[in-house]
Amino acid sequence: MISWILAPLLTEEMKILQITNKVPYPVKDGGAIACINLTRGFSFLGHKVMLVAMNTLKHHITLREIPESIRELADFRLVDVPARISPFSALLNLLFSRKPYNAVRFISVTFERELKKILQANEFDIIQLEGLYVCPYIPLIRKYSKAKVVYRAHNIEHEIWARTAVMAKGPEKWYMKILSNRIKQFELELLNKYDLLVPITERDGALLDKLGNTKPRHVSQTGIDSSMLVPNSKNLVHPTLFHIGSLEWAPNQEGLLWFLDECWPAIHKKYPGLQFFIAGRNAPDWFQKKLNLPNVVFLGEIQDAYEFINSKSIMVVPLHSGSGMRIKIIEGMALGKPIVTTAIGTEGISTTSGHNIVIAENAKGFVDSISELIENRELFDKISRNAIEYIHEKFDNLSSAGALIEFYKKHIG
Repeated sequence: MISWILAPLLTEEMKILQITNKVPYPVKDGGAIACINLTRGFSFLGHKVMLVAMNTLKHHITLREIPESIRELADFRLVDVPARISPFSALLNLLFSRKPYNAVRFISVTFERELKKILQANEFDIIQLEGLYVCPYIPLIRKYSKAKVVYRAHNIEHEIWARTAVMAKGPEKWYMKILSNRIKQFELELLNKYDLLVPITERDGALLDKLGNTKPRHVSQTGIDSSMLVPNSKNLVHPTLFHIGSLEWAPNQEGLLWFLDECWPAIHKKYPGLQFFIAGRNAPDWFQKKLNLPNVVFLGEIQDAYEFINSKSIMVVPLHSGSGMRIKIIEGMALGKPIVTTAIGTEGISTTSGHNIVIAENAKGFVDSISELIENRELFDKISRNAIEYIHEKFDNLSSAGALIEFYKKHIG
């Protein structure tokens, strides 16, 4: 292992350009974590990284707001791209376009112009596209660069919306089905326009192969930095339940509402003193109102996610839609949290229910699993230890970055 991790340090550095449709800071959601952790890995292994990000209205930030410890990892270039979300624009798109609204928001003349300048002024070995919605810039990249073009598939985009459609009702269900079909067509049209495919999970890689991918691929799971994710039970309050994640993301919203409707009444009746803490950024007002339930504590965005996770005992991730890898589950396991989730929640993470995680598929399963973790401290401690060991063995950030660099080196030249 050491030989290929250190190999880049002993040879000429690689020049890598990462392109993303939002600034990967704050590093609090799965996409940002997946992007910046790989940037960190490339940088620590001695490679030169430039990161070009769309600076959208929704996630707008100035370069000065990014801490120096992150800025020093790469040459950050932030390009203002509004990417507005407008019901009127969405309606026009629905009626007069066949392209998914999710994608057209990120097609920008301004971004194209700035990217062209960067490509004309710099030479790269690898240009890594972080996600589906920056893939429309591949023709421009081909015109102005000889670099290998990499599609890093963070998830299977159309699958997220197809699963959301299953959970939705009424007009929303109809719209989600249309959106899912359009995104799938968009994904199919972009297949094989890249040189290399880097899915985050083996499952996603196999699905993309089934859809028609013929390019070489390498699975590169999102790694974790063991120096930052340190388990600490000093302030642990047991038993407590908690959930942490982006609360503007529909799969998290629908999963939590399902849990509160179907599971929480029985759990609260059985353990009247038990508290369920919910943390996450950008929760809409309508969603916050639905959290006003006995012993449900809504905290909103918190300053130190790892301190929060360390202080609570059982993590609840009731996902019934979504795609890709759930980074918060990786982080929770790294901090030794017994996690109760669904099979969808643990997709892409080769966990073993009852050993390093607990998988439940219905309300009774969630209630029974949480009850056992509360009452059986031996099981609680076993899953905690095994979760830490598993993540440290399988998800080391430098190992992931080093393996990806070796894959790139085989295909350059």
